[in-house]
Amino acid sequence: MAPTSVLLVDDDYELGQMLTEYLSAEAFTVITAVDGTSALKLVGTERFDIVLLDVMLRSQNGFDVLRTLRRTQSVPVIMLTARGADNDRIFGLELGADDYLPKPFNPKELLARIRAVLRRTIEATAPGSSDVAVGGLRLNIADLDASFDGRALHLTGAEFRVLDLLMRTPGRTRSRGLLTERVLGRKPTPGDRSIDTHISNLRRKLAERQCAGIEIRNIRGAGYVLTHSARPP
Repeated sequence: MAPTSVLLVDDDYELGQMLTEYLSAEAFTVITAVDGTSALKLVGTERFDIVLLDVMLRSQNGFDVLRTLRRTQSVPVIMLTARGADNDRIFGLELGADDYLPKPFNPKELLARIRAVLRRTIEATAPGSSDVAVGGLRLNIADLDASFDGRALHLTGAEFRVLDLLMRTPGRTRSRGLLTERVLGRKPTPGDRSIDTHISNLRRKLAERQCAGIEIRNIRGAGYVLTHSARPP
């Protein structure tokens, strides 16, 4: 099996060197880029299992890089941000990041986040995982493809995992805590709204594709449920 390939995008040389040494010792192959232009070129020519993307790049901020990346790529992305404001973290998730980690952080926590995101991605495509369909909404598990009435839905890995979980139990409410653990691979912390942001993105994409009869409802104090109603003739 090929080593897990990580693209680290950060213009802090010392941090990049430290993380490269740490992750390499954990059997990851780490490629580094110090700016958005180099990072996007690398993603366009090489395959990466995950991208670690700093927000505060000098020439082009990480949000712009992520926005461009998500036009063509669904590779998992963890944002690294020195910004503490919730709005900045939420903005990254809205653009399609799978998770975020505020600086400064313990490399062990970054490693745990990486493994959690990769584990969820591998589990979603594991042999034996069956495709799922609700109404005109369908998920092809092996290829991580989602569609409605044959029209593609371009989802991030986290959005795909949310939809997979909800579609397997339509009509059943799943708690925010369970969704956070199953989708992001970690327990939610106080004030953590990551899963809500992923679901908000998912709702928007379903609405843009006019997925009639499909709705993800927020059950106050309980969690989220996917409902399916018959479409009008």
